[in-house]
Amino acid sequence: MQNGRTEVATLGGGCFWCLEAVFDELRGVSEVESGYAGGQVANPTYRQVCNGTTGHAEVVQITFDPQAVSFRQLLEVFFTIHDPTTPNRQGADVGTQYRSAIFYHSPEQKAAAEQVIAQINEAGIWDGPVVTEVAPAPTFYRAEDYHQEYYVNNSNQPYCRAVVAPKVAKLRKYFVEQLKK
Repeated sequence: MQNGRTEVATLGGGCFWCLEAVFDELRGVSEVESGYAGGQVANPTYRQVCNGTTGHAEVVQITFDPQAVSFRQLLEVFFTIHDPTTPNRQGADVGTQYRSAIFYHSPEQKAAAEQVIAQINEAGIWDGPVVTEVAPAPTFYRAEDYHQEYYVNNSNQPYCRAVVAPKVAKLRKYFVEQLKK
C-alpha cells in the first residue's frame, strides 16, 4: 500500500459470501473478511446470526488503500451488486441479518455514504428508495474460518453458482478498470 496507509470499510449487503467474492477482486483492496456487526450478542456464531435473534448483519470488513480505491468507489460497487431497496432481504435470503448496511469508521465515510445514497435516490436508479442503514461501526466479529474465501473454495456449490457468481460477473462487467490484474 502506498505510504503504508490503509482504511477499513464495513458493509452489509445480504450474504457475506457475495460481498467478499466481489471486493476481493478490486484493485487497492488488501483484505476482505466475512463477519458479523450491528447486534447485541458478543462473539456470535453463524447459527445464532442466521436465527435472526442477535441483531447482527452479515458483513464484510474491507481493508483498502484509499490512494488506489476510494471509499466512494467501494460504495459504487456495493450499490451495483445488491438491491439496497429491500429491507432485511436480498433475494431469497430474508431476515435482519441480510439488511443493507454501511457501518462507517469516520465522519468522511458517513458523509460519503449519505451523499451516494442521496444521489442514487435523486437519480431514480432503483424503483424504490434506498433503505441502507448508515451507522457508526460497531464491534466486528470475524465469522468462522469456513466462511472466509467461501466462494474461492466452493465456487461450484449451487448457491455460489446461482447467487454469488452473477454478482462477481456484474462486477467484472461494470468495473473492469478497477479489477486487480
